[in-house]
Amino acid sequence: MMQRRTLLAGGAGLLAAPALAQPAWPDRPIRLVVAFPAGSVTDTLMRHLAEPLTRELGQPVIVDNRPGGNGVVGTESAARAAPDGHTWCVLSVTNGALNTYTVRRLPYDPMRDFAPIGFVAETAYLLVVPAASPTRDLRGLIDHAKASRTPLTFSHGNSSALIASATLARLAGVEMTAVPYRGGPEALTDVIAGRIDSTFTDFAAGMPQVREGKVRAIAVTSAQPFALAPDIPTVASVLPDFAFDVWFGMAVPAATPAPIIARANAAMNKVLGDSELRERVARLGYAPRGSEPEAFRDFLRNQIAVLSQRAREAGLEQQ
Repeated sequence: MMQRRTLLAGGAGLLAAPALAQPAWPDRPIRLVVAFPAGSVTDTLMRHLAEPLTRELGQPVIVDNRPGGNGVVGTESAARAAPDGHTWCVLSVTNGALNTYTVRRLPYDPMRDFAPIGFVAETAYLLVVPAASPTRDLRGLIDHAKASRTPLTFSHGNSSALIASATLARLAGVEMTAVPYRGGPEALTDVIAGRIDSTFTDFAAGMPQVREGKVRAIAVTSAQPFALAPDIPTVASVLPDFAFDVWFGMAVPAATPAPIIARANAAMNKVLGDSELRERVARLGYAPRGSEPEAFRDFLRNQIAVLSQRAREAGLEQQ
């Protein structure tokens, strides 16, 4: 009997050994996929988060820019990565919601192919025109568009900037021509050069150009005057029905184990709660906002529905 108990005890120890031997996560660098170009609003925010996340997780967090197709290229690559928690992907208003309507054969499903880690931050878009433009404010841009013999142009580097301008044109009752670009920085460059009449650009990218006098900011997308630029009026002050949120969340490939997601969520929320980081990114126009994974999942589902409706109202056709 003693021998049998000893053997059973030994067997239980052997069964437990593999579980105890499993390496702690993360055990190698984390690839943080940004599906937009370097210098874009998404890229800028993630580069501020990468270092504190590295310290918190004990492994390098490396930003991997994979732009193209309004965020489709990079997002699809992340969706197909191994579900081991070592590939993260930023889901934003463009690749996380609008693409589900604007891209006809979207090769990924934000709800099905990803598991959320949590909310990251919010910001606003600036509506800017060339410095030499006769337009001084949003009402002036609308009047100019109505008086012009040919439609004014607006540039966009992603679906969210496209829907913002298309919604503005619809509400103002004017015709404007959309000019697509690979990303937000390129879309802004041609406004600076005077080749495009206007664009909705990321606050972090646009405000330095405004301060240097290279473009003129005439409106902001936030519902209330933006804290970092309170003198710039809101689009809604001229077009009351205009509403547009710019947001960012984090996700991993579907089937990533729940304990890994919980650890990632805890690390990210701790970083987002750090007062020094919050102050630093706030100066660039970002409002950090942590959450539990399920809260971001519910938010994402709602945004897909809301923004699809906005796209239909704006008359956007699927690409």
